[in-house]
Amino acid sequence: MSAAIGVQKVWRPSIADLWDGLRPLWWTVGPSGELAVLLVHRRQLRSSRYVKGWVGWSPKGPFDGVLVIRRTGGSVERRMIRDLQARPSHIALLPDSRLLMAKGRTFREESGSWEPNAVVCTLEGQQEAAFCVGDDVPALVTDRSGSIWVAYGDEGIYGGHPESAGGVAGWNTVGRAIWTPEGRLPDAPLEGCTAATEDDRVWLVWCSGSSRGSTFLTRITPSTGEVTSWPSPVRDPDGFAVRGRRAVLTKRVHNRRTTEVVRAELVDDTWNVTERRKMRLPGRVVMRCGQGRDGFLWLRAGDTWLRIEV
Repeated sequence: MSAAIGVQKVWRPSIADLWDGLRPLWWTVGPSGELAVLLVHRRQLRSSRYVKGWVGWSPKGPFDGVLVIRRTGGSVERRMIRDLQARPSHIALLPDSRLLMAKGRTFREESGSWEPNAVVCTLEGQQEAAFCVGDDVPALVTDRSGSIWVAYGDEGIYGGHPESAGGVAGWNTVGRAIWTPEGRLPDAPLEGCTAATEDDRVWLVWCSGSSRGSTFLTRITPSTGEVTSWPSPVRDPDGFAVRGRRAVLTKRVHNRRTTEVVRAELVDDTWNVTERRKMRLPGRVVMRCGQGRDGFLWLRAGDTWLRIEV
């Protein structure tokens, strides 16, 4: 089945790293198709009794990490980053060998204020900037120019943060909002699902807050400001990638070794399903498992990264 739907196993941590106690946690795919994974030693971590999978592990305090970057040609680069101060929810690669680390939440009850939840640093760990990219961030992706694109969750949308209230937003690397929807979405967002890029375009996938509960695929062209949205052929997908008029989406069976892979084609301004299959995976699938880059859907299953071509 895997060969039939074009699945490639790309990377997993070495046995030596796993035996040494390094756990692969946050990950991203860069605009050039490079996979980046931040590994942290188990002695610096604690696990949640209630959150399954890698997302349930968090640092006990300031921690060191090993950033592994697997380039498109297959070469692997390792960078030690020391004294990281805060647990990120997302990491992302930026131009000029920089790394973005962002937390999901930014509002602090004790201070009653919005605090920085994103840090830009060099691959050696030297901090260059700290700022806020809105509150409650379930989906985040960076584009080729280095802009940051976010789809927000319900606590951010209805929590009073001005940019999060729009449901989706674009930011630069000094913390200024460079794009907001301004009424150009077909419905009011309730929750971000996943994100992807296609050349210079950005795709944000989100669920609406209306009684219909629809899911939408929104394409943004930053150079022109054009925004186009379509109803998604899959409700609440956790992975999405697109190339031209074809797309692939995934919908996990949470904390199980299976996912549904759906292929779709844009015909007469409607995304129609052309293939739907259940796929057995090499590991359990939890949230933040998918990211789309230029016609490839990257999927994390346990400690294994797969790539599905559109």
